[in-house]
Amino acid sequence: MRPVRLRRAVALAAATTSIVGLVACSTTTGGSPTGGAVQQDLAVAVWTPIENLDPHGASAMDNGTQVAAKAIFSALVRTAGKGSFEGVLAESWQANEDATEWTFTLRNNVKFSDGTPVTSADVVASFERLLALKGAMASNYAGHKAKESGANKVVITAEDPDPALLGKLITFYVTPAAHQDGDWAKPIGSGPFVVEKFTPGQSLVLAPNPGHWRGKPALNRLELRSIQEMAARMTALKTGEVDLTWAVPDDQLPGLKGDSDLVVEKDSGSGVITMWMNGSEKGLKEAAVRRALWQAVDFATIIKSLFPETGSPANSVVTPNVLGYAPQTPVTYDPAAAKKALDDAGWDYDQTIQMQFSQPQFQQFADAVASDLAKIGVKAEPTQKEAAVFLQDLLALKWDLNIQQLGTAGFDAATSLGRLYTCAAKRTGYCNPDLDKLLAQAGSTSDTAKRQELYAQANKVIWDDAVGMYPMFVRNLYVRNKSVQGLAIPPDLTPDFSTVRIGNGAS
Repeated sequence: MRPVRLRRAVALAAATTSIVGLVACSTTTGGSPTGGAVQQDLAVAVWTPIENLDPHGASAMDNGTQVAAKAIFSALVRTAGKGSFEGVLAESWQANEDATEWTFTLRNNVKFSDGTPVTSADVVASFERLLALKGAMASNYAGHKAKESGANKVVITAEDPDPALLGKLITFYVTPAAHQDGDWAKPIGSGPFVVEKFTPGQSLVLAPNPGHWRGKPALNRLELRSIQEMAARMTALKTGEVDLTWAVPDDQLPGLKGDSDLVVEKDSGSGVITMWMNGSEKGLKEAAVRRALWQAVDFATIIKSLFPETGSPANSVVTPNVLGYAPQTPVTYDPAAAKKALDDAGWDYDQTIQMQFSQPQFQQFADAVASDLAKIGVKAEPTQKEAAVFLQDLLALKWDLNIQQLGTAGFDAATSLGRLYTCAAKRTGYCNPDLDKLLAQAGSTSDTAKRQELYAQANKVIWDDAVGMYPMFVRNLYVRNKSVQGLAIPPDLTPDFSTVRIGNGAS
């Protein structure tokens, strides 16, 4: 372990009497006390701030909230790869013939952090709260109901067949029925960690849940810090102030690979840089206009310049490891053709496209897009917004072009295309009844091959109508101190810290 890590451990010990004995020992250069155990503290720099711990509300699908939720709460199931799932709270499950009814049998040894058992009543109360709040995930469950079937069984019914329900449920977390209106700054969950202190947008400090059904995690302390400024995040990583981060830009890679104390890994990638164009705004209602704007940006050069290691040109709205992926004809960079199409459509060159984004790593990307648009006379103004403001404006459609990285939960297009692109979702300002029909059919058939075919058709409609620009598939860089062991690199940007431990060598 690095000397700086030792200094941080000593500082923590000074404020925590339970570990005074550890730091009182003499130490080795490796940073662990001679004859004693390595301090099991992990500091993580999260790439999106954690503003809220409520797993059911408007910010439930924010990456920061999802990272926290996986540590604090438990879902019924979790993904084990495309089309594959394993139980968390659910010990087993069974769907009826047309997938309109799913029965989940709960484990009988799971308790919340306050010692009360997790029952079917808690699952039903959480599900009903999610629907009532009409938050980020509610559209996944239109026409669904949950009911108890004894203390350890839950039945979820759907008006139409829902063969993709398992993929949707991996982001549905269960909270106690008695605390549905509780303190979301220090919530009660059944996950591997419990909240010690939460400062929204800054830091979340977690302690191990000693009663976790899979056993107490090895970590004694887990701190998730919001460090959005990239230079500060890299400095904290290199000095040992933090031990892990991810979503690191390519230009940082040479310096990181040259540090023998750090390990750099890539995830398998399920993210797509997605740039919705608000179809409800004047000037952006026509597909020909949106497609012309897409055609005006030299994304191949931008990717090669800014993302040579982690980016590749996208040819679909979802990544190849997702059920529903279908390769499309790439949009070729042709500024002359783009200019002519905008002229023919009567584009108002005095107007300015308001481009919003939240994560700072999109700044150079947004600037490059604005620069290419300017070459054909289109004005665009990139604006970075704080996460809470970004989300509020996103849902209110207070933007012209919205830049974000979107993944697909459960590797099933039902959780992305089916959730975000319907008229009822009101996410993009775009509404197409024919697309709605395709998505409804795809979401309600149990025939996997048929679902793939229907989502492929939906993919083509979204691509051809240029609901947004879809320039790049993303693989994310994870960088950790070599002492951080047991970390499984996920494809969805939500690490599971319950398996992490701190050791003396590379894992």
